[in-house]
Amino acid sequence: MLILFDQATPVPIRPYLEGHTVRTAAQQGWDKLRNGDLLTAAEQAGFDILLTTDKNMRYQQNLAGRKIGIVVLGQQQWPRLRPHIQRVIEAVNVATPGSYREVDIQLR
Repeated sequence: MLILFDQATPVPIRPYLEGHTVRTAAQQGWDKLRNGDLLTAAEQAGFDILLTTDKNMRYQQNLAGRKIGIVVLGQQQWPRLRPHIQRVIEAVNVATPGSYREVDIQLR
């Protein structure tokens, strides 16, 4: 799968997503695009999944009819997210076009 990391998505996740191709919004030149425009650009470029930390995306955007799957991380700080990396990998691996999944990270 071709995965796009949104701006705040921790880049250290990349090596854990074996078998997938990962690009960042900055690498694509899309670091100034906002959610709706970013989703459209990603779909047009053939991305399968958007990995983001924007928990409000489903409330701010009409996701009906989208071709790109969205996986939302409940934590953007890598040290806090790292112990939960397996859950992130599983969410990415089961994501399908048009799906929406949240990986909730409970901090103790």
